[in-house]
Amino acid sequence: MAKLDVTIPNLKLNDGTSIPMLGYGTGTAWYKTGEESKIDQAVIDAVKTATKLGYTHLDGAEVYKTETELGTAIKESGVLREKLYVTTKVFNDNINDIAGAIKTSLQKLQLDYVDLYLIHQPWFANSDADLQKAWADMEAVHASGFAKSIGVSNYLPNHLAAVLKTAKVKPVCNQIEFHPYLQRVELLDFHKQHGIATTAYAPLTAATKAKPGPLDEYVSRLVKKYAVSENEIYLRWCIDQDIVPITTSGKEQRLSDYLRAATFKLTPVEIKQINELGQEKHFRGFWSNKFQDDDRS
Repeated sequence: MAKLDVTIPNLKLNDGTSIPMLGYGTGTAWYKTGEESKIDQAVIDAVKTATKLGYTHLDGAEVYKTETELGTAIKESGVLREKLYVTTKVFNDNINDIAGAIKTSLQKLQLDYVDLYLIHQPWFANSDADLQKAWADMEAVHASGFAKSIGVSNYLPNHLAAVLKTAKVKPVCNQIEFHPYLQRVELLDFHKQHGIATTAYAPLTAATKAKPGPLDEYVSRLVKKYAVSENEIYLRWCIDQDIVPITTSGKEQRLSDYLRAATFKLTPVEIKQINELGQEKHFRGFWSNKFQDDDRS
């Protein structure tokens, strides 16, 4: 398959670095339920396919148990390290030893540093002090050079506010579930007020497990107008709002198609219409037991 000649845009973060605005994730679809030591060749092949097509933003996490595969794929891809943007995350089990956790992750990834290191979720904390201690440990990792940028994932405004009270280094981003049926209005407003970028996992939910929905008919018209699939419409909807979507697939054609999201722009009217139709339905695919049942937080 010929590589689609597109340039993925970058978003500048609050620490002066830039993040590619379309990421390839080794998360839910590749989550390893068995022994971590058993190598999943399919993950290696999929990541190598993504890099061959032109994806440079690779998103992983220790909890997925696929850091070794991601590292192998990076090494075998032949892509220069400085051309890649690699993210990984620390989970609850290691929240009290973040310095040790990133060293273990780097060993599995066969890297000297990651471009972005995230706390995977905030529910390890019983108090603001717990959140602040973990963030201080993240700042130490940042100072060590093991992570060029640091951020969080699945945080709500109250979690972020606690961190910001004592932070010397502000989180560059918060990675959250985000799609038209879960627009997180209050959270995104908080991000904007404090210069925190939004990265989105499950951005294609409206085209997959939330079907049918009020967006289907309108988006089908946009599909015809722009000669893309509805997946690319939803990816572009994120990008046009300065939100970085993280998506995944093991299929080369689909990954190639996703890159078409970098070849067009939605109009402000179209973005507004998607927002309004999306607010007619509420759907949350992850962590539903931890959130209020609305689309604001």
